[in-house]
Amino acid sequence: MTSPTHSARDAGLSLQQQRQRAAFWFLAPMVVALFCVAAWPLLRTIWFSFTDTSMDNLYGGKWVGFDNYLRVQELPSGAWRFKGTLADPAWWNAVWNTVRFAFVSVILETFFGLMVALVLNAEFKGRGWVRAAILIPWAIPTIVSAKMWSWMLNDQYGIINVILLNLGLIEKKIAWTASLDTAMAAVLIVDIWKTTPFMALLCLAGLQMVPRDIYEAAKLDGIHPVRVFFKVTLPLIRPAVAVAVIFRMLDALRIFDLVYVLTPDSSATKTMSVISRQNLFEYNNFAYGAAQSTLLFAILAIFVSLYIWLGRVDLTGEAK
Repeated sequence: MTSPTHSARDAGLSLQQQRQRAAFWFLAPMVVALFCVAAWPLLRTIWFSFTDTSMDNLYGGKWVGFDNYLRVQELPSGAWRFKGTLADPAWWNAVWNTVRFAFVSVILETFFGLMVALVLNAEFKGRGWVRAAILIPWAIPTIVSAKMWSWMLNDQYGIINVILLNLGLIEKKIAWTASLDTAMAAVLIVDIWKTTPFMALLCLAGLQMVPRDIYEAAKLDGIHPVRVFFKVTLPLIRPAVAVAVIFRMLDALRIFDLVYVLTPDSSATKTMSVISRQNLFEYNNFAYGAAQSTLLFAILAIFVSLYIWLGRVDLTGEAK
C-alpha cells in the first residue's frame, strides 16, 4: 500500500514534470525562431568559410578546407608563401583597430557613465527631466549620429573646427575623419558621446538597489564620501557594472555602422566587421569574407567564455 509520503512525493514530481513540459512548449517557438534567424545563418557562414563559394555561385562552392584561413604555397624559388586571412596584414590591422577601439571606448564609457549615474542618483529638482535628456544621444539611431557628427567634424564647414579655432586650441582646420592620425579619435568621440548614456542607465539601475540606510550610517560615522564610494557603493554595484561592461564590450567588438559611415575605407579605423563585409559583398571574395566573419565570431565566443569563467572563479582560484 502506497504511503501518504510517497503519494505526496509522486504528486510533487508529477507537478514538476508538468511545469518542465509546459516551459519547454513555451520556449520552443523562441528556440525555433533563434535557430532560423541566428544559428542557421551562422552555420552557413562557417560552411562557406571552408569552400570557394562566390557571390555568383552561392550553392556550387567546392570544399577547400582551411585555405581561406591559412594556405602555404611553395614558390618556384623554393621559398614558402603564406596566404589566407591569418596571413593577411589587412586583417590583423582590422583586429588591432577593433581591440583598441573596444577597450578604449568601454573604459571611458564606463567611467563617464558611472559619473553620470552618480549625479542622476542624487536628489535634486528636475531630476526626471535631466534623466530623460541624458538618454537622447543613445536614443538617436547610430546612422543618424554618425552622419550628424561627420558634418560637424568636416574640415571645411564643420562647427567643431570653428569652435576650436575661436578658442585658440588649434591653428588650422583639421580633417578629423579623413586624416589617419585623427580618424580613430573621431570615431571614439562619437561612440563615447552616444553610448555613455547606456552605461549610465545600467549603472543607475545598480545604484537604485543600494539601501539608503548604508549612506545614512556612513554619514553619521563621519566617513568621507570618497571612501564610502570605494568601500561601499562600488562593491555593491559591481554586478551591474560587470553586466554593462560585458554587453558594451560585445557591442564594441562588432562595431560596424559607426565606422562605415563616419570613416569609410580608412585603414586607421577599419574593423573586423567592416573588412569582412567588404570582402563578402564589395570585393566578391565571399568565402574569404565568410572566414573573417567566422574568426570574428570565434573571438567573441572566446571573450564571452573567458568572462564567464573569470566570473565563476574567485580570487583564490576556486570555482564558485
